[in-house]
Amino acid sequence: MPRQSISTKRKAERAYLICADIGGDNGVLSPEESINELSELARSAGAVVVGSLIQRIKKPSRNYLGIGKIEFLVSIAKSGKFDTIISDDELTPSQQKNLEDFFSGKIKIIDRTALILDIFSKRANTREGKLQVELAQAEYLLPRLAGQWSHLERLGGGIGTRGPGETQIETDRRLVRAKITRIKKSLKSVMVHRKMHRSRRLDFGLPVFSLVGYTNAGKSTLINLLTNAKVKSQDLLFSTLDPTTRKLRLTSGTNILLTDTVGFIQKLPPKVVAAFRATLEEITESSVIVHVVDISHPYAGVQHDVVNKILKNDLGLNQKPVITVLNKVDKMLCSTESNEFLENFKNEFSNLVIVSALDKTGIDDLLGLFQKVLT
Repeated sequence: MPRQSISTKRKAERAYLICADIGGDNGVLSPEESINELSELARSAGAVVVGSLIQRIKKPSRNYLGIGKIEFLVSIAKSGKFDTIISDDELTPSQQKNLEDFFSGKIKIIDRTALILDIFSKRANTREGKLQVELAQAEYLLPRLAGQWSHLERLGGGIGTRGPGETQIETDRRLVRAKITRIKKSLKSVMVHRKMHRSRRLDFGLPVFSLVGYTNAGKSTLINLLTNAKVKSQDLLFSTLDPTTRKLRLTSGTNILLTDTVGFIQKLPPKVVAAFRATLEEITESSVIVHVVDISHPYAGVQHDVVNKILKNDLGLNQKPVITVLNKVDKMLCSTESNEFLENFKNEFSNLVIVSALDKTGIDDLLGLFQKVLT
């Protein structure tokens, strides 16, 4: 009898996306635009999106969606169409549990934050990156422990770890808090190490230019072109997580350091931003911010504003010089509307350049702008 090979490849999760548009205020993107972005995030995580649903409701629901929509989802779940539901907003612990109960625990319920953290965990390669993801995941998990299965095995607990008179949930919480404390301690030493590296750079007097932007704006492609950095670059959201710094020699002979950093996205919870403090310090300590915008994206203006808001409100960066780089001009359609869009950007920002990191359009202008900002 011929041998049969058994595939061990994990089957892609089939995801159904849900979005609650509460009182017409879904954030910076419309519900349709936001759920399209969620679909891209799901694809980046390796899921197959089989459907989506948007419900407009007047006020927040204890179940996230209305009962009618949930019953509709339960009915199609019985056919085996999907095994995972992803919500476009961060669910409260009770909302997540209520939804799980409707599906009798047979359908996985996750939200945008959990999805982003899952992508981060796959992309993190350095010890620093992995620690930051672990911290964000642990802080996300802590308020969601009630009603879940025991996390003792995964967190290092078991027989002999429970305190006197503790319930299971109290034990789990204590172990997660201990893990958070341990990670923060490890991250502190990483940040001290990073600070020493930055001090050495300052000793050499090299100005640091930090590439920032919405996820998938083309930052990694740009640093690869300018410095031959060989950073992994893919058409996926959050393809780069760990920062990369390379030296770049300008035509004047001046040397600068160019740093590629993690991309931003809308609806990024402050706790996730805080967990990546060690990485984001690279931006706060830089001399110049290079804001890369995917000008070919239909929501380019909104994405630009999302990044600006995080830089100003979460990181307190209001005073640093900013160069705005409109990237991927090669993908723009030649139309009157596109030209007007470009003109609006040009009129709004002084230090602005239009480039294509793919076909090298405008790169000399960008390097010239780097030199101009220094002088």
